[in-house]
Amino acid sequence: PFLGVTVQPMVKLDGYELIIGSSIDQQFGPVLLFGTGGQLVEVFKDRALALPPLNTTLAQRTLEQTRIYEALKGVRGKKAIDLTALNKLMVRFSELVVEQPWIKEIDINPLLVSEDRLLALDARVILHDSDTTESDLSQVAIRPYPSHYTKSWTLNDGKQITIRPIRPEDEPLIVNFHQYVSDRSIYLRYFHLIKLQTRVAHERLTRICFIDYNRELALVADYLNPDTGEQEILGVGRLSKIYGTNEAEFGMLVSDREHGIGLGTELLHSLIDIGRQEKLTRITAEILTENTTMQHLCTKLGFELERHQDVVRACFNLE
Repeated sequence: PFLGVTVQPMVKLDGYELIIGSSIDQQFGPVLLFGTGGQLVEVFKDRALALPPLNTTLAQRTLEQTRIYEALKGVRGKKAIDLTALNKLMVRFSELVVEQPWIKEIDINPLLVSEDRLLALDARVILHDSDTTESDLSQVAIRPYPSHYTKSWTLNDGKQITIRPIRPEDEPLIVNFHQYVSDRSIYLRYFHLIKLQTRVAHERLTRICFIDYNRELALVADYLNPDTGEQEILGVGRLSKIYGTNEAEFGMLVSDREHGIGLGTELLHSLIDIGRQEKLTRITAEILTENTTMQHLCTKLGFELERHQDVVRACFNLE
């Protein structure tokens, strides 16, 4: 035990006292808590709950569910606190809860926040009992971001890209991506035309970018354009598990500007690898008869094709 003395500067209590914590729910596993903190935490009972892991979007939504949030934005002449830093803290706190399953309870209370700093004045951590086995530890209800499916790749034209799972924050990049996808490519992918305005609607892209990684997994080809310094998405590949089976359907869409440089091949190859790691038995897709490019790609990667009147069914057995 530490038997020394620490000397710290006095803190001016000119901000707001918050609480960030986590405890185990028997049904949902670790559950996060955010709200008004300090000595009156049980009096005000101003709190919001969320399931880890959080991203910045989910963290922001959690903050907005509390009454203290209006004050955090600035009130009665007081400046707003650093909400960006608070969001990042929420995300990192949720990552800690996910990565350290031996934590039974943890909270920072009070967390003093002001316009220029976030300061933890007190914290508490309770671990599971020493006789708890790893298999008995609570699992998070929402699967964490599968970062292990991220890899770098060089396209045939020399572009250095990153193939990674999609994130909710990718919505603006997907909007820009659709500016370079032709009606012909949309028709071959979805079997019917979809207007650009509909494709980039927020309601639709929310479903596309914010996904349950247990049920589906979408990969994006992420490229840092050296001319603009901006991130771009060049292609998207998706595996969607078929309910009640151990199979998944795949779909792909590549920017028209990036056709013929090996991007589609690598995206599909990555989806096959992920299917194996997810222990799927089979990957399938329905392809329009006229989409000979996709048929050729599937054949090259080992898919079996079954031809029907209007569509070709592609199947890859993973067992």
